Amino acid sequence: MTSQRRAELYSLLGDLPARDRPISAEQVSVREHDGYLLETLALDLNGIEPVPAYYARPLRLEHPAPAVLYNHAHGGKWDIGKEEFIAGRGALQSPPYAKALTDLGYSALCIDAWNFGERRGRTESELFKEMLWEGRVLWGMMMYDSLRAVDYLASRADVDAARLGTTGISMGSTSAWWLAALDERIKVCVDLCCLTDFHALIQARGLDGHGIYYYVPSLLKHFDTAGINALIAPRAHLSINGTLDGLTPPGGLDAIDAELQRVYAEQGVPEHWRLLRYTTGHFETAHARREIMAWFQAWL
Repeated sequence: MTSQRRAELYSLLGDLPARDRPISAEQVSVREHDGYLLETLALDLNGIEPVPAYYARPLRLEHPAPAVLYNHAHGGKWDIGKEEFIAGRGALQSPPYAKALTDLGYSALCIDAWNFGERRGRTESELFKEMLWEGRVLWGMMMYDSLRAVDYLASRADVDAARLGTTGISMGSTSAWWLAALDERIKVCVDLCCLTDFHALIQARGLDGHGIYYYVPSLLKHFDTAGINALIAPRAHLSINGTLDGLTPPGGLDAIDAELQRVYAEQGVPEHWRLLRYTTGHFETAHARREIMAWFQAWL
């Protein structure tokens, strides 16, 4: 049943390139950066346009390491993209996640999402409309690139493909839980500041808080937010949100938490699901960063 629901979710993402098309990677440069090894990559993930990426790994790596796909935020800052991974941003604690993860012995990958970083140059509205005409869904194409990025990670000799995780804030948070729902290879999901209940967002008249990229045609005929996240169970899932964040109405968080507590308990692993809330807005606190790192260490 879960596999059927996962296939149903994937089917809502528009006309996507073949899931099994060949992918490739070109190493543009490699250098030591901030105490870790940083590769700059040009990935062929979708056959339509190159996908710039950063791959970070510990300097001294004797065995294949667990790896994390880091998903960058939106925030209307199309020029940032994957730079968030190595340089951080105002909503995040220090150090940046490339440094934080490699310091713990993990490798990590971050790609520029459609229209961000080195892929910018069109408005989000323009890209959404062009894809709509072609039968594509912008969010679907973003998720397709993320799925293929996992394929790339799993193919690397220096990665332990049995120990893959994902995380991100804001748009990156939504990317994390969608990706974990779609791909069982993701063993640990940590989402930060965007576990948004769709119906609660409508009731709060908060739809314009998200860019148009966020919206998938007919999604609510098939899934609510808890239904998507239930596909992650029984794998480890930590969600962190702010009670003052307009993108995560508290009543919606209550509903999601209740449903996921039920789902994880039924599968015999209630400890694999945890929702943390802080009396803050749309940003990462120091305490949240500590909990995120501890969650990866416990489950990845």
